[in-house]
Amino acid sequence: MSAPNPQQQTPLLDALRDRANQPHAPFYAPGHKGGQGISGPLIDLFGATVFRSDLPELPELDNLFNPEGAIAEAQELAAQAFGAQSTRFLANGSTCGIIAAILATCGPGDKIILPRNIHSSAISGLILSGAIPIFVSPEYNPDWDIANSITPEATAAALEQHPDAKAVMVVYPTYHGVCGDLRAIAQITHQYNIPLLADEAHGAHFNFHPNLPEPALSAGADLTVQSIHKTLGAMTQASMLHLKGDRINIQKLNKALQLVQSTSPSYILLASLDAARQQIALRGKELMAQTLQLAETARSRISQIPGLSVLEPLNTPGFAALDRTRLTVKVSDLGITGFAADEIMHSQLGVTAELPMLQHLTFIISLGNTESDIDNLVKACTFLEGRRKKEEGRRQNQLPHGFN
Repeated sequence: MSAPNPQQQTPLLDALRDRANQPHAPFYAPGHKGGQGISGPLIDLFGATVFRSDLPELPELDNLFNPEGAIAEAQELAAQAFGAQSTRFLANGSTCGIIAAILATCGPGDKIILPRNIHSSAISGLILSGAIPIFVSPEYNPDWDIANSITPEATAAALEQHPDAKAVMVVYPTYHGVCGDLRAIAQITHQYNIPLLADEAHGAHFNFHPNLPEPALSAGADLTVQSIHKTLGAMTQASMLHLKGDRINIQKLNKALQLVQSTSPSYILLASLDAARQQIALRGKELMAQTLQLAETARSRISQIPGLSVLEPLNTPGFAALDRTRLTVKVSDLGITGFAADEIMHSQLGVTAELPMLQHLTFIISLGNTESDIDNLVKACTFLEGRRKKEEGRRQNQLPHGFN
């Protein structure tokens, strides 16, 4: 008989469930006392059960900043599942993880190399740390109006010019699912014996199917921050920070996380990380296979609609791989902007994109999507094309006789 898979366990979720269901007299925060003081409209919306789990750092629930019990066990299971040496749960989103990564590696006046298309949280990290940014321009695709990754060559040039830099940070993948050659960037970075930090907010699912891009840690990143809520099954604002190797000062990182995380973290968010890890660790390949199939169906059907095109892997600098669960559809050839298309699809058709831009829309297809969602997306795209035909017909009818 085979030994049970430790990934079946949910130590933090179990501890929270047990404590929430234990009768007791609460004389501690939060003030609603297990939902007894919650307003009626809020209970009508969420139900009463969830508020029993809105608990603080009770002895049974461990402490996020000095974990020795349920949180420590949950983080260790997450590290195993995501291929890390150690993992930190984040209840303030990936934003706090990015800031902490910079604070842990850079002090006032220290240089850090990072791309121009870095997330705004990295700018906050620069402000709080006093670090000096050495910006590297990512490769630009004018046909699609999107930024790719920075290249290994650009990284090498920046490090050659600034050999005293304390870290390199990359975006992997970009919002559009574009991945650079992270393995080559890691090798170049490590020649200077400094850490490579990866904003992998949109790539938490990479470790769970071979047809997805290589995970950042596998490619050589020393630290990566993942928004588990963006592409996996955690609640909004629940993220993880993963570490591998010995180039990051753990004590500095822990202190930085204390600075940027709440001293009253939501155990509901933390427990959702534990549950999401269990789900993807046990069923990841199956769930990602289904997600990839849905994405391929959408990609194939939409690419056949006249006037629409779908972003595919391109043999251009800064574009080494594409996350195929990320669908970017160009609508500019229909004569409308991505913003206008988003407004039409959202308000009239009940289909909402993740990111509208001037020429295109980007959609996140995840383990939570269904075949019905894909059908509705395709119908919405077809509607946009039909709307263009009607508009062209109307203009033709308005032309004076003899003009066409």
